[in-house]
Amino acid sequence: MTFLIAVFLACVLLVLHPYVTYPLSLMVVRRLRAKPLNPTVPPPQSFAVVCCVYNERKVIDQKIDNMRAVRDSLGDCQLLIHSDASSDGTNEVLQSVAGEFTLSLAEGRSGKSAGMNRLLSMTNAEIVIYTDANVMIDPVAVRNLPRYFRDRQVGCVTGHLLYENAGESQTAKVGALYWKHEEWVKQLESDTGSVMGADGSLFAIRRELHRPTPADIIDDFFTSMSILCAGYRLVRGSDFLAYERAASVRQDEFRRKVRIACRAFNCHRLLWPKIAKLDRLSVYKYLSHKYLRWLAGYFLAAGAAVSVAIVLVAFGALPSIIYLLLLAAAAFAADRFNLPVVTSIWEIMVAMWATAIGVYKSLRGERFQTWTVASSTRK
Repeated sequence: MTFLIAVFLACVLLVLHPYVTYPLSLMVVRRLRAKPLNPTVPPPQSFAVVCCVYNERKVIDQKIDNMRAVRDSLGDCQLLIHSDASSDGTNEVLQSVAGEFTLSLAEGRSGKSAGMNRLLSMTNAEIVIYTDANVMIDPVAVRNLPRYFRDRQVGCVTGHLLYENAGESQTAKVGALYWKHEEWVKQLESDTGSVMGADGSLFAIRRELHRPTPADIIDDFFTSMSILCAGYRLVRGSDFLAYERAASVRQDEFRRKVRIACRAFNCHRLLWPKIAKLDRLSVYKYLSHKYLRWLAGYFLAAGAAVSVAIVLVAFGALPSIIYLLLLAAAAFAADRFNLPVVTSIWEIMVAMWATAIGVYKSLRGERFQTWTVASSTRK
C-alpha cells in the first residue's frame, strides 16, 4: 500500500510540476540571479514579416491589411506570404497584391516548414517576424520589438499572444486560461535567461541565425531552440503583442494538440543531443516546461490506474468497481454538460491526453508535414 501511495503521489507531482512547482522555483531563481537585457548595440533597421497560409480566404484580407499596418509602423519592412497550394480563392487575393508583397505560390503542398524556408531565402532583412494567418499583430506595439535586439545576445523574441474569444465556449475559456499561465511561465523563464521555445503565432529572429527546418519538423520550435542551442538568448517580448482566436470546439483543439505534440516531439528527438549540452538551468527549464508536459497524459493515466489499485487493496473489489463507475460517470457528465470547475478540469485532462497521443504517434514514426485549418479559430 505504501508503495502504491508513493507512486500515486509521484504521478500527481509530475503532472502538476510544470504548472505549479516549476514556476515557483523560477520565482526563487529570479530573486537570486535575474538576467535583464543588456542593450549595447544599435537597434536593427530592416525587418521582414513572413506568413504561410493554406485556404485562408476567410481571414486573408484582414491579414494583408494587418501586415501593411506593421510595415507602416516599422518603416523598412518587407512583406512575404507563402501559399501552400491554397484552393479556396486565397491565391487570387494574393495575386492582386503581388506588386506590394513578395509571394511564393506553391503548386503542391509541402507544409509550413518548407514554406517558411522558402520565404527566409527571399529576404535579407536583419530581423524576420514570423506570424500565422489568423494572428493580428498590434501595429503600435510592434515598435517595441527593436529594443530587444539591442542586446547582442538576444537571437529570438517570442511575442505576447492574447486570445479574443475566451467566452465562446468552455474549450476556448480553458485554452485562454492555459495560455495566460503559459505567458506567465515564459516571462519567468525570460527573466532568468531564456524561454524554452517560441510559439509560431508571433516571434522574431535575427535573419543571420536562421537554419533551414526539415520539412517534417515543426518550424517555430526548431528555429527558436536551434538559436538557443547556438548560444543566443530567447526572450519574451511582453509588449510585442498579437491577437488570435482560440479553438472553441473540443474536436478542433484535440486534433490540433495531437498534431503539434507529434511534430514537437519529433523536433525534441532531433535536437535533444544539443539541448542536453546547454547549461544546467536551461536543461532544467526544458525538462520541466516541455518534456514533462508531453508526458503528462501518461502520468495522468498511470495515476488513475494506481488510484484504482489503492481502493482495491484498501477496500476490496466491489468498492473499486464503484469507484471506477464514479470516475466514468464524472467523465461522461463533464464531457456532455457544462459543469462549473468539473468541465474545466476535464478539458485540461483531454488536452493532456491529446498531447500523449501526439507523442505516441511521434514514437511510431508518424509525421504531420501539412496542416488543416481548425475552422473554429476563424470567424
